[in-house]
Amino acid sequence: MSTQVEPTERTDIQISGMTCASCAARIQGTLSELSGVEEANVNFATKTATVNHEGISAEEFTTRIQDLGYDVTGFDGEGDSDLDVEADEWEHHVWQRLLVAVVLGTPVLLVSMVPSLQFAGWEWFAFLLSTPVVFWSGWDFHAATIKNLRHGAVTMDTLVSLGTISAWTWSTVVLFSGIDAHVYFESAAVIVALILLGKWLEARASRKAGDALRAMAELGAPSATLEDGTEIPAEDLAVGDRFLVRPGEKVATDGVVVSGASSIDASLVTGEPLPVEVTVGDEVIGSTLNVDGSVVVEASRVGADTTLAQVTRLVEEAQGSKADVQRLADRVASVFVPAVLLLSLVTLATWILLGYPVSDGFTAAVAVQIIACPCALGLATPMGIMVGTGRGAQLGVIIRGGEVLEDTRKVNTVVLDKTGTVTEGRMSVRNVIVDGDQSERLQAATVLESRTEHPLARALSEMDVNALFPAPVPAPSTQSGAVASGAVETGL
Repeated sequence: MSTQVEPTERTDIQISGMTCASCAARIQGTLSELSGVEEANVNFATKTATVNHEGISAEEFTTRIQDLGYDVTGFDGEGDSDLDVEADEWEHHVWQRLLVAVVLGTPVLLVSMVPSLQFAGWEWFAFLLSTPVVFWSGWDFHAATIKNLRHGAVTMDTLVSLGTISAWTWSTVVLFSGIDAHVYFESAAVIVALILLGKWLEARASRKAGDALRAMAELGAPSATLEDGTEIPAEDLAVGDRFLVRPGEKVATDGVVVSGASSIDASLVTGEPLPVEVTVGDEVIGSTLNVDGSVVVEASRVGADTTLAQVTRLVEEAQGSKADVQRLADRVASVFVPAVLLLSLVTLATWILLGYPVSDGFTAAVAVQIIACPCALGLATPMGIMVGTGRGAQLGVIIRGGEVLEDTRKVNTVVLDKTGTVTEGRMSVRNVIVDGDQSERLQAATVLESRTEHPLARALSEMDVNALFPAPVPAPSTQSGAVASGAVETGL
């Protein structure tokens, strides 16, 4: 008797509504508890969840995530076509609220912290300026807190919201009641401004890191010309289709040469600046450049199976991967907020039990919340991994994951095996030995070689004859013969 086991599937889920690392921890915990889920990984920086599972439908994932108060915008890269626009709008939204917080919060900070700037009734001045900062600039934190509390959850936003409102409320009570206690209007305003600054930097970093993936996707050929001359979008190619690649064009997709011969610039994949000669039976990689000669290629891999798509997928996985330090941060973040709230209550109770005035107890409790407000704990590590891997991709370095970045602290030797990684990747003429009229012959060579895109030809056509052979200086005649050679020395 044999038991049929369902194959493990991988599902990538795009999620909106996450505001901090605690949100990601809640979603990850819920998905991990589903029957059939082998592993679930939610990344706050990329707003995605990667789930390895057996036979779980997209509807079930959607239901569980929505029950937590978040929205699913797509699966496996589909359905998120407006994410770039959404990211730009969010960055602009945060920037507007940050600008108001800085403009209004700076005078509050100065008048509260610099005694020489204080005047009669300065507390009322601080109250008037800090109120719009707390309730308008900080509204996103309060809205997220209300939404999460409806689902019985607390997040970093809960801490920010509770801390700022507590500071503002206590200060307002002191101001209107005449209690002799310190006011915290500047703390409430500054915390909102600092957290918004972090949110804005996070939005910019996320967008720039995403630019790496978009740039890689744009490296592919936009269209392909079939054997009969019909031009179709490259994504419409199917396995077995044959298409023509002319000189100067990109190979539309991975395939095998079935006719013709040419030189292919594969530096996009290999890093080597010299082109590779290909002929019938040789494999070519999509998005590489056909330097000279026309070839007919039969598609062998298309879409998500191509080499470029797999490299892009590696970058996505690297941005969503977690280093050991990030796993620790996520675990701490999931219990950080409840712990701070409990500590604040314990502080209040302790001060009262020790016989201090209630006003002093509230002051100490609010101070605990204010100090704990910044949520860099759950943000710095994932954003560092995302930006690091994204920047690496822009520079042509594929980083396999966060654990690789973390391990680089132990590196003391780097070994490079590709010439293109230690040079500019372009050949240039370094020296010429020629017999006869140097200028005339070299000018003719540059004209002839200007008609081809081969790297050696391009090096010859771009050489500066006048720089290589400055005007000769008269010298005594000698009996030695002229060097008879036409050698050209090139180098990377």
